[in-house]
Amino acid sequence: MLLVILGFCCYGLVAEWPTVQPTVIRLHLYSIASSLAASMGAAFCMMLAWRRLLADLGSKLPVLVAARVTFVSQLGKYVPGAVWSFAAHVELGHDYDVPRRRGAASVIVAVAVAFGVGLLIAAIALPFAAPDVARKYLLVVAAVPVIAVCLAPPVLSRVLNLALRLIRQEPLEHPISWRGMVVALGWTVAGWLLFGLQTWVLLANVVSDGARSMLLALGAYAFASSVALLLVVFPGGIGAREVLLVAALAPALSSGPALAIALAARLVTTVCDLTWGGIGLALARRMRGKPAPAALNSATRAHVGRHRKTIGAPAPDRANPRPAESVPPGHGLRA
Repeated sequence: MLLVILGFCCYGLVAEWPTVQPTVIRLHLYSIASSLAASMGAAFCMMLAWRRLLADLGSKLPVLVAARVTFVSQLGKYVPGAVWSFAAHVELGHDYDVPRRRGAASVIVAVAVAFGVGLLIAAIALPFAAPDVARKYLLVVAAVPVIAVCLAPPVLSRVLNLALRLIRQEPLEHPISWRGMVVALGWTVAGWLLFGLQTWVLLANVVSDGARSMLLALGAYAFASSVALLLVVFPGGIGAREVLLVAALAPALSSGPALAIALAARLVTTVCDLTWGGIGLALARRMRGKPAPAALNSATRAHVGRHRKTIGAPAPDRANPRPAESVPPGHGLRA
């Protein structure tokens, strides 16, 4: 399937190259660099949203640990099927004493929050920038109220525990609070705004009509990426997101320039994922050999216990035990 997708992408690029090339040439290096910076900031905000949800569920990870878990596991999304990135997220979290069902619940909720917020932003921005596109995909945008109700903490907790009960797992120890959900929503909104800035910086090289192009970039990218999240058979949404983004940019751009912007955005996103993934792997090497907090505490307690036993008295001989009184007074102190 991946080969078929890439084959169609290459064919479309070759067929459209005469109209794509002028737009590619107009993209400035500083625009691409600014777009990459916005993309990396957006990914970091999304990571903080997941970290806040996980903390609400009962596992609070340091920022560096959460970054390592998130950005290394994100590399798995380029393998067909979202299960690889999901499984990596859960297993890497388990290395830091995050129970698997809690890690899985946090990832599912984070994706649902990103999907709902992305559609909400698209529902707000697209009618002002591209009313025809908004009407065309009205049915998808109409799912926003349903998602909003499902993300309310009381409803969300019941849904998660019901799902766990169906697969014969214990319910979650801690429900997600309203405060935790609000903080996660705030980080997710910031992430989507930065993703919109990433696209607008590229779009501004071709279209310069102020607020309309900014709203179009924000709404188009949020819509395309949100819907692509549902297409789990496509690795990282490759192909699907670009098709949706080209369609959403149609009111402002013809197919050639829109395809150039979509491909440039894909390139920037891929470089962002690889950069954060490299940072995550570097953090993993730095943390290698350092036990997790719980393991460190247990090891320290065991070491202290042995140390006290050695100072107080020698270890008893199980074959020929001696009473405690046979140890000379002050022996441990002199040792």
